Amino acid sequence: MPLFGREAELEALAGLVAGLRGRGGVLIGGEAGIGKSALVAAVVSAAGGAGARVLTITGVEGERNLAYAGLHQLVFPVRAGVDALPAGQRDALRGALGDVVPDAAGPGTYLVGLAALTLLAEIAAAQPLLVVVEDAHWLDRASADVLAFVARRIESEPLAMVVTLRDDEPSPLREAGLAAMPVGRLSGEAAAGLLDSTAPGLTASARERILAEADGNPLALIELPATLNDSGMNGPPAPLGERLERAFTARVAALPAPARTALLVAALNESESVAETLAATRLILHAPPPATATATATATAPATVPVPVPVPNTEATGAAGPAPSVEAAGAPTSPPVELEIFAPAVEARLIELGPGTVRFRHPLMRSAIPATTPLAAYRQAHLALAETLRDHPDRRAWHRAAATAGADEEVATELDTAAAEARRRGAAPAAIAALEQAARLSEEREAKALRLLRAAELAVESGSRDTAERLVRDARDLDLSPRRRATAAWLLSGFEDGVREDVSRVPELAGLAASVAAEGHVEPAVRILWGAAMRCFWSEPGQEARRLVLRVADGLPLPAGDPRMVAINAYAAPFERGAAVLGGLRELAGAAGADPETDRYLGSAAMQVGAFDLAARLSAAAAPGLRAQGRLGLLPRALAVQAWSATRLGDLATAVPAAEEAARLAKETGQPFMYGLATAVQAEIAALRGEHEQARALADEAERVALPAAARPVLATVQLARGLAAMSEGRFEDAFADLSRILDPTDPAYQLGLRAYFLAELTEAALRAGRTAGMRDVLRDLEPPAASTPSPALHIGLRYARAVLATGPEAEELFAAALRADLTGWPAERARLHLAFGEWLRRRRRAVESRMHLRTARESFDALGLAAWGERARRELRGAGESSPIRDPDARDRLTPHELSIAQLAAEGLTNREIGQRLYLSHRTVGTHLHRIYPKLGVSSRADLARILQTYRPDDR
Repeated sequence: MPLFGREAELEALAGLVAGLRGRGGVLIGGEAGIGKSALVAAVVSAAGGAGARVLTITGVEGERNLAYAGLHQLVFPVRAGVDALPAGQRDALRGALGDVVPDAAGPGTYLVGLAALTLLAEIAAAQPLLVVVEDAHWLDRASADVLAFVARRIESEPLAMVVTLRDDEPSPLREAGLAAMPVGRLSGEAAAGLLDSTAPGLTASARERILAEADGNPLALIELPATLNDSGMNGPPAPLGERLERAFTARVAALPAPARTALLVAALNESESVAETLAATRLILHAPPPATATATATATAPATVPVPVPVPNTEATGAAGPAPSVEAAGAPTSPPVELEIFAPAVEARLIELGPGTVRFRHPLMRSAIPATTPLAAYRQAHLALAETLRDHPDRRAWHRAAATAGADEEVATELDTAAAEARRRGAAPAAIAALEQAARLSEEREAKALRLLRAAELAVESGSRDTAERLVRDARDLDLSPRRRATAAWLLSGFEDGVREDVSRVPELAGLAASVAAEGHVEPAVRILWGAAMRCFWSEPGQEARRLVLRVADGLPLPAGDPRMVAINAYAAPFERGAAVLGGLRELAGAAGADPETDRYLGSAAMQVGAFDLAARLSAAAAPGLRAQGRLGLLPRALAVQAWSATRLGDLATAVPAAEEAARLAKETGQPFMYGLATAVQAEIAALRGEHEQARALADEAERVALPAAARPVLATVQLARGLAAMSEGRFEDAFADLSRILDPTDPAYQLGLRAYFLAELTEAALRAGRTAGMRDVLRDLEPPAASTPSPALHIGLRYARAVLATGPEAEELFAAALRADLTGWPAERARLHLAFGEWLRRRRRAVESRMHLRTARESFDALGLAAWGERARRELRGAGESSPIRDPDARDRLTPHELSIAQLAAEGLTNREIGQRLYLSHRTVGTHLHRIYPKLGVSSRADLARILQTYRPDDR
């Protein structure tokens, strides 16, 4: 049948197939019955005609709670390729699909996504590939996350994705970068053409009525003519979806009773396996009648009753073998129920039969049947399916749960087992759903509370804030024990590090940690106190709250060198505890690389106390382990700290790709404030390079994210970037105003620790803006904290400021003392000192002496890529009577941050596949990027890359 009124959509889809290379894909959206599946059928036909392979996934409402049910559909036809994947990816994919992988941790969604991407890229390399995802709104969340991960990374492979999604239905695939193709209702002319082609014998009045009722919906135009003489077209006006369901139920009601029973089982099974449906139908049709009837037997099944979640069609695919026989299920021997039972439903155009499958012609047909079924029949069908599916415990548990009206601890325990299996496979949403359903069936209040809180904890871990809040609220309604109340109180504190919460939560959490520890629960107490300490970084709770955090930390029965205690002290008291923290960090740094999560938060702690060299090193050590484990939620945190610290050190070769990746992954994983921090670092980098417009745009974007929640570290970095840009443009008053905000306790850009680490920039702006008196006041205020901490950044800044602000002959000795200090690993600060000393000497007509310092500064800034500072050194050298060579653009400047990241890894000798595993790309995409990078840099090999990308090493000067 031709598609009426869809010429533009068909043309776009034909173009997608014709140019099947790195096109990403398209998301077809629209209401139920609008013709999304018809467009998919057209594009599948076109892809087949063009020689492409097609893999199809169909979301089924009941599968939403089964781990990776959709992914199973995708992978099963190409499962032979799984063995060729890199070991970590292979094990992750196998574990996600239910295989028991020895010595493997639960696979993370992102590592599973990388495995799926690699597998699809390999298939596409042999034959162009089209991946079709129908009814994506009904996919299980884990599969939807994997597919969204893949869709974002389709760059250069002969691979495209076509997704259908109902309007207003949530799905991660909405944010996956697919081109939107909204499909609206047909025009009057197209609707009339479709109706006349499918129901040519209608009378004029009937035709007019159908056109009015259907209102341009293709499914209604096709299905409503058959209901003219039944109740489906009667009754009061209702939304189109309800009218269609009413029409379908009227059609079902006209079927023989055995056919209705088989259709109900098929609708509730939601696997397309005809063997399973027939086996369960036999159990119902040959079961003895119930001994008694109750009033509820005539009630209809409520639409909100949870529906079981079958895995993809095992009969058709052979994934788990044939369904158990009736005899194996314990049913009595009886006359067989054969395929002929479906004949009336096929004739009524409700279902289609395929090899081993039974499929409803439209999801509305499937949903209409249970919604109008008597409750007794509904429960009987679920129990028959549960009996049939004894070899599939997860599915069986959900069917039994759907058939259970009251509490039943046995079924709840089965759901606990299903939750544990889902968690083992890395599918937190499926585990949450199973635990919540188990809580509903719990017989004891304590068991119900425990299940709700376990589900809430999983929701927190997976970033599902709304779900976690709802589960905690439900648990609190149960009159919890003191320990459970404590758990409920701290669970939600993990979201966004509490940035959006009131600062009063800091003492509240500290007090809670103390009470939990007093009951002997040390580990939960540490976790609660960690939440309080993190809030001391993102917000400003005041000194009393900070001291309370420290008192509680000191009272915990943990050694002072415990990494968590080191980090908590750094967050709560970066100056008062600075010496102890730095001592602990230096001792713990020797074990860097053993535990990536520990390295990550120690890197952040080092940043708090101004040890940026340690912060960069520890964060860099954390990244490989987090990548290998697929922990893309934590990876942008490590990368953001690495980028922030490396930028402060002047190591832009490291900072540029780290900041870009941190911003990209933070956005993908839903971490707005880490995205804001990484974006603010990108603004600082742009300012240091003299890219002023770019710096302003990035600073504005970071502020847009951070200002509503007063995320102080982000806002402090924004003001630093603005101050640097203003200085580079010669706007020193503006620069001083921008940077001074970081030191004002009433300003949201104030951050207790970071305020002390921008002294060189603030001093420079003050000197040139004529604000030296105010700057000396700042230095006096910072002398007391400086006396209590050996913070490298604070003391480097103080030495610089004292030398620059000195007005007498002591200035020369202060500059010399600052340069004698250990600046290993701080090349930008050393170059800044040389520049300031050279300027000081030139202003005193000691031009010859100044040239050495200015030349050193120029060479250092050029090597570091700090273009704005390098130009300033050139100007000073010209004033001292020495010309400078024109700076050729650094090789790194010719590449995008993403390209630079790939080029640096290639220069280290990594293969394309290894680079892809590091950056969560397919190795073919890496190869395409390298083919673009080589001509940009005028090289032809990895060896050439290594030569041209040699970076400035701090110990070279």
